[in-house]
Parts: sequence; structure tokens; C-alpha cells
Amino acid sequence: MIFRNARHTNQLELLVEFYTQIIGLEVLGRFENHSNYDGVFLGYPTADWHLEFTQSTEQVNHSFDEDDCLVFYPTSTKAFNTILSTIKEKQITPIKAKNPYWNENGICILDPDGYTVIISPLKTTATTN
Repeated sequence: MIFRNARHTNQLELLVEFYTQIIGLEVLGRFENHSNYDGVFLGYPTADWHLEFTQSTEQVNHSFDEDDCLVFYPTSTKAFNTILSTIKEKQITPIKAKNPYWNENGICILDPDGYTVIISPLKTTATTN
């Protein structure tokens, strides 16, 4: 199965900058004026998932709360530390997560739309079915 998380925004280029420059994702593709929507696909070429952000002339009215998060698990200590360094360099202020687990097991920041983004070091987690 391939997974795509799609979100509409009024700040497309700020999101592209955030997810490429801070998180380290790559631009996989773009489209312009497709039924009045512009968009971008972000992720990694070999991954079975990606993020899609779209923008139109419509004003976005996001409806989310503090438990709605994107969680990224960098696959190496070096990758994790690179993201942390970039967060400091760009003077992004970490936030306290509503779920205390993430305060102990990652760093939480907000993307340009105000969504919680968590960077957590990869480690063995509880198994799921």
C-alpha cells in the first residue's frame, strides 16, 4: 500500500521550505493550475508514502487540535541531530506536546500552518497488529 497525506493550505511555499529545509524531505513533483489548484508532493523517492500540499484561491479553515501530529523518525542518529541543528539554526522554538510521551521521546515544533510536527529518534516501539 502507498500512503499519501494531503492537506490544503494558503502557505504552499512556506510549507515546501519547512518540510525540505527543516525536516529534509525532497520535492517529488509539482503541479500548477490543475482545476485551480497548485500543489507539491514531498517525501523520499524510494518511500511508499508522501505528503501532498495544495493551494487555491480558497481561504483555508483548518480544524485540528494538539493531538493531530505528523511524526517523523529519522533513521540514524546523524539524521536526527541534523534536524535538531537545523531547528536551532532557523530559530524555531520547540513546543510542549499535549501527549507527554512526545516530550520524553522527541522534539515538537509547529509547521507554518500551525500543525504539530514531532521528530523522534528511531527506536524499538511497542508492537502493533
